Amino acid sequence: MQGMWRTHLLSLPKHETVLLQQLSKAPSTPQGIALRARILLASSEGKTNSTIAREYHISRPTVVTWKGRYEKEGVDGIMHIADGRGRKPQIEEKKIEAIIYDTLHTTPEDATHWSTRSLAKKHQVSHDFVKTVWQEHGLKPWLVKTFKVSTDPHFIDKLKDVVGLYLNPPEHALVFSLDEKTQIQALDRTQAALPLSFGKKQTVTHDYKRNGTTSLFAALDILKGKIIGSCMERHRHQEFIAFLDRIDQVVATDVAIHCIVDNYSTHKHAEVQAWLKAHPRFHFHFIPTSSSWLNLVERWFGEITRKRIRRGVFRSVAELVAAIDDYIRYNNQHPKPFIWTKTADEIIAKVNACKSILPTSH
Repeated sequence: MQGMWRTHLLSLPKHETVLLQQLSKAPSTPQGIALRARILLASSEGKTNSTIAREYHISRPTVVTWKGRYEKEGVDGIMHIADGRGRKPQIEEKKIEAIIYDTLHTTPEDATHWSTRSLAKKHQVSHDFVKTVWQEHGLKPWLVKTFKVSTDPHFIDKLKDVVGLYLNPPEHALVFSLDEKTQIQALDRTQAALPLSFGKKQTVTHDYKRNGTTSLFAALDILKGKIIGSCMERHRHQEFIAFLDRIDQVVATDVAIHCIVDNYSTHKHAEVQAWLKAHPRFHFHFIPTSSSWLNLVERWFGEITRKRIRRGVFRSVAELVAAIDDYIRYNNQHPKPFIWTKTADEIIAKVNACKSILPTSH
């Protein structure tokens, strides 16, 4: 009777012992497989089935089962986890799909878009889980970007003309991106700002004093990144012609001048057209309507606004103009051109894709 309970000891080859030791210790090993590896290692050390069962809080038949599986199939026999075994996913895939669907196609009753907490409440999950789903799928429902598709009937021709100048500018010529930044306000805060310090942002008053305005005429050399700029009180065709005169004086007389401009009425005024006929080296290239993004000087206007104007304090228009002139001077000492990379065909494909999504009424 005593012989019936005699434990059958395993004899493991050295390479399999090493493999089982690695499986039993590796954090990435499923717990079921790690336990089986420990059972086999314990048996090879001379421990009885009962001792192994007590040590790992399992039944004796479980020990016998895995030792028998090993003897029949080797280490491969303990590597398979049957269907339905192992840790179950905490949240089903259908739950994730529902969260994505609601994010893209529905809105809550009391808001224009979902938040992590409102969507988590609907689907009975944590808001951290919703946040993870959004991050993994690149969803940002709290952000919105503005756009407008041009309805210019000559959109493609104008686009190809302007992009062609950016990507392949003509030889023996200069290409300028030209526009006006109008009604720049000289703003002064009603009280002095509190300075930036450790752990504290710079603080300014929410109200301000208006001390007048100026309009900045700017021409960006697309190859060098340098600016020809002038501040003027108004932005009529007279001021525009005066600015063209300045460009004409600054640029060498034997160089053709191509100007990329928008469709503002001032740029098409009869007197401007007459000036252009009198100065044949100037060539105007009009961007399509509703396509200010196509004019590179708008990028530069964004830079000067962010870096010098928006947080500036100006007690007079003269101080504002001086600050703008200083910025232009610094820009021209350290020019950095904006590099255009998109081809006309790539832009047209993107616009067509956008049009296909929009309702037909647009």
